[in-house]
Amino acid sequence: MPSPATAQGGCLCGATRFDFDLPTKWVAHCHCTMCRRAHGAAFVTWVGVEATQFRWISEAQLQWYASSPGAERGFCGRCGSPIAFRSDRWPGEIHLARALVEDELDRAPQLHVFHDHHVPWVRLGDDLPRKGSLST
Repeated sequence: MPSPATAQGGCLCGATRFDFDLPTKWVAHCHCTMCRRAHGAAFVTWVGVEATQFRWISEAQLQWYASSPGAERGFCGRCGSPIAFRSDRWPGEIHLARALVEDELDRAPQLHVFHDHHVPWVRLGDDLPRKGSLST
C-alpha cells in the first residue's frame, strides 16, 4: 500500500505497474495529434514526474514505440494500454497517462497544451489556460 507521498498505477490487464514519489511536476491536458492518435481520445491528461522519483514495479510486458525523433511512447504489450511518454525535449522526466494513476495526486490539471490542435467536436467546460503548440 503506497504512502500518501507516493502514487501508483498500471495498465488494464495489470501486467505493467509503476509507482512514483510526489510531488508531481505538473498535470496537463494535451490536444496534440500524436497523443490523440496514440490514445484514441480527444485529448490526453498527462502527469509529469521527475525520472528519479519514478519506478517500474512490473515491466515485463512494457513496450516502447519511437513515435517521433527523440520521443517514445510506452505501452503494455499484453493489453495495449498507452502508459508513458518520454522525450529528449524534456530530459529527466517521464510523463504518465493520468487515467492510469490510481491514487490522488498533489494537483489537478493546470492547463491545456497544443490547444490549437483540439478537436472541434468536444466542448471544454473549464477555465484552465489554453496554450498553443509549444516552441522548441
